[in-house]
Amino acid sequence: MSEAAIRYDIQPEVDAYAIPLDKINVGDPELFRTNTFWPYFERLRREDPVHYCADSEFGPYWSVTKYNDIMAVDTNHQVYSSEAGLGGITISNPSEDFRLPMFIAMDPPKHDAQRKVVSPIVAPQNLAKLEGTIRERAAGLLDAMPRGETFDWVDHISIELTTQMLATLFDFPWEDRRKLTRWSDVATARPGSGIIDTEEQRQAELLECGAYFTDLWNQRVNSEPKGDLISMLAHGDATRNMEPMEYLGNIILLIVGGNDTTRNSITGGLLALNENPDQYQKLRDNPDLITSMVPEIIRWQTPLAHMRRTALSDTVLGGKEIKKGDKVVMWYVSGNRDEEAIENPNSFIIDRARPRQHLSFGFGIHRCVGNRLAEMQLRIVWEEILKRYQKIEVVGEPKRVMSSFVKGYETLPVRIPG
Repeated sequence: MSEAAIRYDIQPEVDAYAIPLDKINVGDPELFRTNTFWPYFERLRREDPVHYCADSEFGPYWSVTKYNDIMAVDTNHQVYSSEAGLGGITISNPSEDFRLPMFIAMDPPKHDAQRKVVSPIVAPQNLAKLEGTIRERAAGLLDAMPRGETFDWVDHISIELTTQMLATLFDFPWEDRRKLTRWSDVATARPGSGIIDTEEQRQAELLECGAYFTDLWNQRVNSEPKGDLISMLAHGDATRNMEPMEYLGNIILLIVGGNDTTRNSITGGLLALNENPDQYQKLRDNPDLITSMVPEIIRWQTPLAHMRRTALSDTVLGGKEIKKGDKVVMWYVSGNRDEEAIENPNSFIIDRARPRQHLSFGFGIHRCVGNRLAEMQLRIVWEEILKRYQKIEVVGEPKRVMSSFVKGYETLPVRIPG
C-alpha cells in the first residue's frame, strides 16, 4: 500500500484545527467512513477533553475523550445510566415506538440477573471445548482461499468465521447462518448507508429476526435445557418471562456482540500488519508474539467506537457541569489513543509491555461478556495463518462502515502470493 493510504490525509487535520471548538461533532458517521476522525479526537483530548456538542443530528451530547475520564464514567453506573428507556447505549436516539430493551442497556439489578443467565457460554471450560471447533473451521476456510487472486477478506474470512461461531453458540440452523450476518448489519446500520434505505425497513427486518428466533425459543423451551444461548434464555429464571421485544433486544445484543467486534478485529489486524510491515516481519520471526498482538489489535481497531450513558443526576466531570438527563458519550476509540494513559498510542506495536491496557471491551458492570472468546478466535486465526502463509497482502483500500458506533469494514481486498 502507498504511504498516503496508510496515514490520514493532511486536509482533515487542517479542518479539525480550523473550525471553532464548539462546532466539532465527532459523532458524524461520515468521519468514520472516511477514516478522518483522528485529528478531531486529538484536538479534543488536548483542548477540551469533556466536550459539549450542542447541535448534531443526534441532539446535544457530551464527548468524553480521555482514558481516565472514560473509566470514571464506565465504572459509575449509579450516576451514568445505560437504561434503554433513557436512551440506551448509542449516540443515536432510539425510536420511541420500536424500543429494544437488552441487558447491556439496563442498570442493576435487572442487568446483573440477565447477564448471569448467558455468561456460562463463555466460561473457561466451555471456551476449552470450543477451541478445537474454531481451529478446525479457521483451517478449513484458510485452506480454501485462492492463491495469486484478489478476494474480499471481510466476506470470505472475517464474516464467515464469526458467523459460523455465532451459529454454534445459538445452535442456529447452519444453512441459514448468513441471516445472522444480515441482522447484525441491519441492527446497527443507518438508513441510506447502503445496507438499509429506511428506518421502517430496519424495523421490518428485525421483526423477521424476532419471528425466526421465537420459533427457536418455542422449540428449546419445550426441551431439556442445553448449553446454547437460546436454551439458556428460555430456561433462565431472569429471562424466561421476557416480553417479545426484550427477547429480540437481547438476541440482537448477542448477535452484534458475538459478530461485529470479532469480525472487524480480524480484518483490522490484517490491515494493521500490512500498514506496519516491520511488525508483520516481527510476527513471522516470532509467532509467540500472537499472545500480545491480539489485545494490541483489539486496542488498535476499537471495534465499537463508543458507548453512551445518560446522567441520572447533576454531576461534574473534567471540570464540566453535566446536567441530569444529558447524553454522555464515551469515545473508546479516543481513549485508546490517549498518550497520557498509553505509551506511544498511535503506533501499532505487537510486543507491547502492557497490551491489555485498552478500553475496547469497556469496564465496570458492562465489560464485554465475550471478551475471552473474541481473543481466542483472533489468536487461533493468526496461529493458523502463520502455519500456512508467509504473507497475506492488502491490495487496495478498505471500504469502511458508515457508522460512529460500529468501527468496521465492509470490504478489504487481499491476495495470497502464489
